[in-house]
Amino acid sequence: MMDFPDMSQAKRPGFWSTLRLGARMMMRDARAGELRLLVLALVVAVAAVTSVGFLADRVGRALERDAGQMLGADLVLDADEPVPAAFLAQARERGLAVSSTWQFPSMVGAGDGAQLAALKAVEPGYPLRGALRVTEAPFAPDSPTRDVPPEGAVWVDAQLLSLLSLKVGDTLNVGDAHLRVDRVITYEPDRGMQFVNVAPRVLLRASDLPATGLIAPGSRIGYALLAAGEPDAVAGYSAWLSQNLKRGQKVATLESGRPEVRRTLDRAQRFLSLVALLAVLISAVAVALAAGRYMTRHRDGIAVMRCLGAVQSQVSRMLTLEFTLVGLFSSAAGCLLGYAVHQVLVMLLGSVIDTTLPAPSAIPALQGLLTGLLLLLGFALPALAQLRHVPPARVLRRDADTLSARSAFGYALGATGFALLIWWFAGDAKLGAVVAGGFLGAFALFALVAWLCILGLARVRGLAAGLPALRFALAGVVRRRAATITQVCALAVGLMALLLLTITRTDLIQGWQRTLPPDAPNRFLINVQPDQRQAVTDALTREGLGGITLSPMVRGRLIAVNGKPVGPDDYEEPRAKRLVDREFNLSYGDEMPSSNRIEQGRWLAPGSAEVSLESGLAKTLGIALGDKMTFDVAGQQVEVAVSGTRRVDWDTMRVNFFAILTPASLADMPQSWITSFYLPPEKAPVLPALVREFPNLTVFDVGAILQQLQSVLGEVGRAVQLLFLFTLAAGVLVLSAALTATRDERMREAAVLRALGATRRQLARSQRIELWAVGGLAGLLAAAGATAIAWALSTLVFDFTITFSPWPWLAGIGAGMLGAWAGGALALRGVLRTPPLVTLRET
Repeated sequence: MMDFPDMSQAKRPGFWSTLRLGARMMMRDARAGELRLLVLALVVAVAAVTSVGFLADRVGRALERDAGQMLGADLVLDADEPVPAAFLAQARERGLAVSSTWQFPSMVGAGDGAQLAALKAVEPGYPLRGALRVTEAPFAPDSPTRDVPPEGAVWVDAQLLSLLSLKVGDTLNVGDAHLRVDRVITYEPDRGMQFVNVAPRVLLRASDLPATGLIAPGSRIGYALLAAGEPDAVAGYSAWLSQNLKRGQKVATLESGRPEVRRTLDRAQRFLSLVALLAVLISAVAVALAAGRYMTRHRDGIAVMRCLGAVQSQVSRMLTLEFTLVGLFSSAAGCLLGYAVHQVLVMLLGSVIDTTLPAPSAIPALQGLLTGLLLLLGFALPALAQLRHVPPARVLRRDADTLSARSAFGYALGATGFALLIWWFAGDAKLGAVVAGGFLGAFALFALVAWLCILGLARVRGLAAGLPALRFALAGVVRRRAATITQVCALAVGLMALLLLTITRTDLIQGWQRTLPPDAPNRFLINVQPDQRQAVTDALTREGLGGITLSPMVRGRLIAVNGKPVGPDDYEEPRAKRLVDREFNLSYGDEMPSSNRIEQGRWLAPGSAEVSLESGLAKTLGIALGDKMTFDVAGQQVEVAVSGTRRVDWDTMRVNFFAILTPASLADMPQSWITSFYLPPEKAPVLPALVREFPNLTVFDVGAILQQLQSVLGEVGRAVQLLFLFTLAAGVLVLSAALTATRDERMREAAVLRALGATRRQLARSQRIELWAVGGLAGLLAAAGATAIAWALSTLVFDFTITFSPWPWLAGIGAGMLGAWAGGALALRGVLRTPPLVTLRET
């Protein structure tokens, strides 16, 4: 029995009196275990939110703190062509310090070795913000410097020395130049936190660049103008640039100048946020179920309080204060747990976050506190609000109170608030809409399916007349219709989140790592000049690398469609803006590549001025068959008509192009050649010899790049697995809350049935059958929902392709039956052992 405070002197209670009563009720309920599930659910939800929130907050503030250093200047102008002299003059007129850089990949060598390197030519004064750090030997103490490499010398990454068996003072062959290795670079400010360090850095003075002979027609060179100065002057110059930018020029920000930083961390944060959202969603179900059980068990006590003189307003204030205290305590505990977990996340993402993070701010803690309170208000108070309407007559009549329409309104309001919480936390309207909409829709659909199944069981349960255990199980399912629907929905939602997390772990994170054929190309050879085509092909063929096909590559920019000039402002889709704003890699040929298939129209007609487009590109740019496209190629305009569209299989890792023109349109334009091929491990010495013969060639080792990507994604995967524990804990809470909610009713039923002659073994078998049926149906529904939401996420949010398989269905049904049985054994233990007489007396 509950002990009740004296209400005779509290008809007009003050604030402190009500606060004391609310605190007494909270302590009493805590000792009785009434709040255990509610508190645990809130702690799990808040910890999941704050762990990701602390991580995102610290990384975001680190990026803002190091913005200037990560760009190497206050402002950076990127261009794919030399920066006009007028731009430098305008910066100097405004009192800004300026410096230029040139970046491109190239092969470098020493002796018989060759290695792909990221070359960067710089002028004295670089960088304008931050400082290089160099050392005289690998792993020796480093020091900052304001100098750049002297003429005839280079500074390199320690990795390059290891790869080429070099030491400081040796000679490095860079194109046609032979440069001395003078220092080892330990830190390069504008290199930022590299996601994929494709090649080790080679830093040289700009005056040595012409001697290398590496700049040729078709070479991919990134030009940059760095500027630094007073904030007002920088802002004025930025505004001037925005009005005078040409095609292929853009002012770099953290998002554009260091895209690998923001893109990688955004991708990691998005996956982590997805996991946290799932934990919060499941916790919301547990909070609602725990609050419902609290309401059911406290109706009689509130009715007695009303008989002793408590008024509705006093009951409301007491309950509000009690649960506000519960929410504050749970949220605080969740914030502390989330802070501890985020420290582990920082360690797991160590190589991705290669910088010193600032101390966390209070914003994630505030976000966690609001999450806990909003979760409690949205899903607990609607149930608790019914308690204030419990009439005193309930002491004598159990049917004296009914569910009011206000309760339904409260749940609707709570669901709306919870949807806003998801949108706020996700920071991505599309991600929040898919997850929240998918789960709310799934919950409604699960309830409908469970209701239909119960109707079906009500019609067929008479067929189990000769099987007492099965008859009892079916009767219990049908009789506890509302409780059964709640259990199915709660367990299905929890399992759906776990299955969805597993699917996203195996398909969305690793979907791009599709297994390639054993002989898929693992090397790309670019920058082959026209007069080197035959010699390069013969050299590779002599080494047994057959099937070498070189494709021409011409750089051109789309400037008009059907005679109308086009630019990024003519399109709304971000991808379309990017495509129009950059130069295309065009090609030409008489035959269609073997990995392409005609989707619309036809292949190119010989001797005509036509182009065949990749179907996705045509759709993105809104280009149809027969449209005329005009490209600017080295200052010359080339107009071609669209003859057809192609479906391109990019997974072959072979050379492919978005736009292929007829030879008559491009054959006379400045061009280089490209090819891809499979290089067996035993043929590795072939490439160093080839690069020594043709120093301008650039070789990309795609296998190494993919391996580095996989290592980084592996760290993200471990972080996801850590947060998976929150989701698993929330799922266990949901199952416990769903089964505990029916504990009292099951005890009364068991007492009545045992009084009527049923044995404990029959009732235990009946309980197992009922739990298996509920778990099996929940698992089936969870698998269907998880598969549907995973498809929506892969299509609308992450842009991956998932592979559908039967394992989520089998795992869902199996996990549902096992989970329901195991959870029932824990949550309902003691139900069948309670003496019937004791239960009936308490009833």
